[in-house]
Amino acid sequence: MSQSDGHGVNDQLTPVLRPVRAGNGFEEALEQILQVVRLGLVPGGERLPAERELAERLGVSRVTLREVLKVLQDQGLVESRRGRYGGTFVLPRTGAPGEDELRRRVEGTDIEDVLRFREVLEVGAAGLCAQHGLDEEQAARLRDALARTHDAPLADYRRLDTLLHLTLTELCGSPTLTAQYAAVRATVNDLLDCIPLLVRNLEHSQQQHTALVEAVLDGDADGAREMMREHCAGTAALLRGFLT
Repeated sequence: MSQSDGHGVNDQLTPVLRPVRAGNGFEEALEQILQVVRLGLVPGGERLPAERELAERLGVSRVTLREVLKVLQDQGLVESRRGRYGGTFVLPRTGAPGEDELRRRVEGTDIEDVLRFREVLEVGAAGLCAQHGLDEEQAARLRDALARTHDAPLADYRRLDTLLHLTLTELCGSPTLTAQYAAVRATVNDLLDCIPLLVRNLEHSQQQHTALVEAVLDGDADGAREMMREHCAGTAALLRGFLT
């Protein structure tokens, strides 16, 4: 069974996929599925959820969803396969971006604005989760997202790190905050793609992740906010050092 066939990957999409608002169903559905692809929540070569499930989760018709998937296919992001094991599959990215592409990303992004907005959202989400508390199912989801990042291969680390942060923001109980974070995280990941994965930094990040989750589960709102602030500052320092 493909990884995308089980509940695990579908659960990973929960922070991003939500019912669209009336009036812009096509545009908002396209935005959300693009975020799923850009964030790497469904890895290259894996299958998106079935059309019926996607349509239900987004609150759009199957016709609208197929129009969205057609756009993604035309852009070379997904492909449709027929048969018993068919469906819509995310296409693997073709190699690392070249120097010109990396320069274009940096020049077109206000890095300071992105980093500050990301910090505000994540520090706030961590504090809310700790302050209001998580039920057993929510706590289990957060622990599972943390566990997935431990000993993750380098090639898969960024996707699982993204999932942990998305899970935390979703559990804070504000769909608006979650949607804003998903968008800014996609931009952060574009910037992170421009710098090397540093093993020492990843080890430090894992220590911070563990302390952060412990603070949230202990109901320590101040501790959770401070640890998330420290964690965001570490990423910001690397991005500023390499890109500005």
